[in-house]
Amino acid sequence: MSLERHFILHKPYGYLSQFRYELKRTKQLLGALYDFPIGTMAIGRLDEDSEGLLLLTTDGRMSELVRSKKVEKEYYVQVDGLVHQDAVALLMAGVVIGFNGKKYKTKPCQAALLATIPDFPSRAKKIRDDRHGPTSWLTITLTEGKFRQIRKMTAAVGFPTLRLVRVRVGTILLGSLASGAVEEVATFDV
Repeated sequence: MSLERHFILHKPYGYLSQFRYELKRTKQLLGALYDFPIGTMAIGRLDEDSEGLLLLTTDGRMSELVRSKKVEKEYYVQVDGLVHQDAVALLMAGVVIGFNGKKYKTKPCQAALLATIPDFPSRAKKIRDDRHGPTSWLTITLTEGKFRQIRKMTAAVGFPTLRLVRVRVGTILLGSLASGAVEEVATFDV
């Protein structure tokens, strides 16, 4: 029997994917959402402006496995404007973004326009008014995860990200888990 513990969290908008923050500004941290055991770590990160599926564990080996390039991460992305198939094709082939002060070409990925708008609850901070023009929703699936990669990718093809929600890690789905909710699981079968 493993003593390690594993959690699935629907990270809300405005929270950092960490338990400690050393800088002076006050930030909302994961420990405010649940009484996680000492030694719990987020597997990968979602930036403060992103939301959705975040896996947490006390097992470093599990963290390494899930962060590997073998495990897909799927995101639903709301972007500014009406996306065309040429932009989707560019995303799929890989685009050049800035990373660590250098140019980096992203690996090929899966990308597609979503036929229907996802039924996510409204975000705590309003995204923008409809009067500012149309938006589109994409699904993007990666096996890599550079700093703010999806935001940089959509901007590189002319469609800045307005909302970013991770909906899947490997075979684990966000499903109907409410924003801020935590579910403890026996293990991650990714």
